[in-house]
Amino acid sequence: MAVCARLCGVGPSRGCRRRQQRRGPAETAAADSEPDTDPEEELIEAGSAALSGLPPELLVEIFASLPGTDLPSLAQVCTKFRRILHTDTIWRRRCREEYGVCENLRKLEITGVSCRDVYAKLLHRYRHILGLWQPDIGPYGGLLNVVVDGLFIIGWMYLPPHDPHVDDPMRFKPLFRIHLMERKSATVECMYGHRGPHNGHVQIVKKDEFSTKCNQTDHHRMSGGRQEEFRTWLREEWGRTLEDIFHEHMQELILMKFIYTSQYDNCLTYRRIYLPPSRPDDLIRPGLFKGTYGSHGLEIVMLSFHGKHARGTKITGDPNIPAGQQTVEIDLRHRIQLPDAESLHDFNELSRVVLEVREQVRQEQEKEQEGGPEDPAQAPGDGGAAAAAEPPAQSGQGQPFVLPVGVSSRNEDYPRTCRMCFYGTGLIAGHGFTSPERTPGVFVLFDEDRFGFIWLELKSFSLYSRVQAAFRNADAPSPQAFEEMLKNIQSFTS
Repeated sequence: MAVCARLCGVGPSRGCRRRQQRRGPAETAAADSEPDTDPEEELIEAGSAALSGLPPELLVEIFASLPGTDLPSLAQVCTKFRRILHTDTIWRRRCREEYGVCENLRKLEITGVSCRDVYAKLLHRYRHILGLWQPDIGPYGGLLNVVVDGLFIIGWMYLPPHDPHVDDPMRFKPLFRIHLMERKSATVECMYGHRGPHNGHVQIVKKDEFSTKCNQTDHHRMSGGRQEEFRTWLREEWGRTLEDIFHEHMQELILMKFIYTSQYDNCLTYRRIYLPPSRPDDLIRPGLFKGTYGSHGLEIVMLSFHGKHARGTKITGDPNIPAGQQTVEIDLRHRIQLPDAESLHDFNELSRVVLEVREQVRQEQEKEQEGGPEDPAQAPGDGGAAAAAEPPAQSGQGQPFVLPVGVSSRNEDYPRTCRMCFYGTGLIAGHGFTSPERTPGVFVLFDEDRFGFIWLELKSFSLYSRVQAAFRNADAPSPQAFEEMLKNIQSFTS
């Protein structure tokens, strides 16, 4: 684009129109009297004339291949370029290649809206809100995916499947949409509630943060009052009625979540999140997973790899462990060999094995703090690659797995074989994230899309299943940006 701009007289050449306009008569005369012997400038001036002399249909093809953000500069070169840049073919291609709009944009001609309007007033204007976001809903968090959907920009809230069906697909509902109803500007509509789209507002607060506001909150209310709203919310959130939930503590948690989240139905702030970067030596492909968390139901966790450790960060949370906190950490240097199937039924036997590894980890940490040499026999490997290179079992077919007697699980339909296990720690805390502490546990890798974690102190098992969804505009620009993002979302609830 820089070469093209210079050929068109926009660049820093001596013949640039803008520079000539800023000169006074004396400066212009002096400049004209100077010998112009720069071969590059002569080539540029010759190229400018040649480009202007190309047929319009060829210029359309050339301009359509350039980024849309560069085209306004070309429009300032000359009247011919400005006239050609009103060709909808150019902007139709930019909408398709930059934002994936595959709709038949020719239909827009009926409404009097051009593809150029769609690009400039909708897609380009709101490009900064595309991607994955975490809403600021106190400890509960959430997962919002803002996408270009046809001729709309829609914010979809992703919800875990109903507890305890962790392998079911994600559910999603629209929170807002933006579209071009007239040539003047884009229209923002709130989709919350049960009375259809209504007037809303989107404000980009700063880089990687934006907010939405509903201007007609009466659309969120139901004729039956709060009781009807609660029953409707309960069916959508849990897929059942309050009478179906016999556990009293779970009823309290559900009611608390409804009351808390209802405060945010008119205004929400979102902070950008990235998907974890993937490396060839990762144990499995990192990403988003749905996991069981006892009475709190299913929550969304992001699994990422950091050298010799893996981390599970909550994208959605609860009053005990809020969204943004690191729920589990896996030490990929310390693989655990489970007892045989018969002994695995005994919780005390599993506990003994895990606590031995914990003691080993503690001694190694003390040596590192003292600056002493590591025991070569117990030297850690290179992390995920070394661990994954080891055979999962003697037969190479995986090893039998069964939960010890006394360990509770929300989902009894867990895999009965696993690839490998590692020592890990899980974060537990009291209500309101009081007295948080990390306790020992076992990370169980079942396959590429499922893993589990045994919480020894809680005698509980969490099963995690991969979120099978393709997310655009969600990759971190760099590993450093991803690490910074993790720190930011954790600091919000610390």
